[in-house]
Amino acid sequence: MMLMPLVVMLFTAMVYAQPAINEIRPQSNRPGRFLSLPIPQKCANRPKEFNYRGHNYFYSGHVQAHANQRVDWLDARNICREYCMDLVSMETQDENNLIFRLIQQNDVPYIWTSGRLCDFKGCENRRDLEPKALYGWFWSANRNKMAPTNQVPDGWSFNPWSQTGHKKVRQPDNAEFDINGTTESCMSVLNNVYKDGISWHDVACYHQKPFVCEDSEELLRYVANTNPNLRL
Repeated sequence: MMLMPLVVMLFTAMVYAQPAINEIRPQSNRPGRFLSLPIPQKCANRPKEFNYRGHNYFYSGHVQAHANQRVDWLDARNICREYCMDLVSMETQDENNLIFRLIQQNDVPYIWTSGRLCDFKGCENRRDLEPKALYGWFWSANRNKMAPTNQVPDGWSFNPWSQTGHKKVRQPDNAEFDINGTTESCMSVLNNVYKDGISWHDVACYHQKPFVCEDSEELLRYVANTNPNLRL
């Protein structure tokens, strides 16, 4: 099922956050930001670290321009989008395992994904999204809904959401809301932060992390149509 296109204006904070929860959320000096448009030349020269089923991917830590970057969720999306990519969406177990192996083999502590909670304007009064913690998650890169968070996704052999976290309950737990009133609206893959192996967690979007980008067919088509002589 497709969700309506995401019009993003998030209030987020620029803070070097630890993998666990900060107890005080800093005030943001960046009150409104939007999704970036692709930059054709960057799309043509986008990093192509590995390929899976026709999509190119890269981990920010392996690209010189981004190797030392830790950014919030929206900045991560926008960096990817300038390359005609978006944050990774792990929609199959094979793709998920590919990303888990990258994290394990390179001892990556955590990454951003395109996973997002539909808790912004346009998501009101949607019975199919309630309760949000179970039914309100989707992949923002392509607007596809995720499986209910308490179920094993179709075609998978396990539920990738962690069984523990800050509150020692199954994810997503929106734990930071109880600490500083911030909703954990973005999805990260954490590497054993809670002694739970590599697994999915809901995280407040202002935290700063490295990221994995994946080709966006939508953005590549757009740039190809508007730049017919550009080799992508």
